[in-house]
Amino acid sequence: MAPMQAQTPESFQREMGCTARELVAWLPRACGGRPLCIEEGSARVVIDGAQLLLAWQTLAPRQIASLRLPRLAVSFRFEGVDAPQRREFIRIFDLSTQRGGG
Repeated sequence: MAPMQAQTPESFQREMGCTARELVAWLPRACGGRPLCIEEGSARVVIDGAQLLLAWQTLAPRQIASLRLPRLAVSFRFEGVDAPQRREFIRIFDLSTQRGGG
């Protein structure tokens, strides 16, 4: 997962190495405690009167030898959120959803 530092467009997609269950568990913290409505395969986050719509779909796992890694296709669609707010939101989202390692 590559962080989007310089520009955060109003809508984009990315692949995340997690299950839908993991993503849903991470969302409250990853959204900075903002109001959040989660449904099956999607979520709505309120950002200062504007919103972010998230949608995800499970992809086939990535397989490396006998190791199988989960994958999700996640789409982000900001509505009425200005560029600095988008950038800050994604910075916190990325920090909150990174796995430890190394």
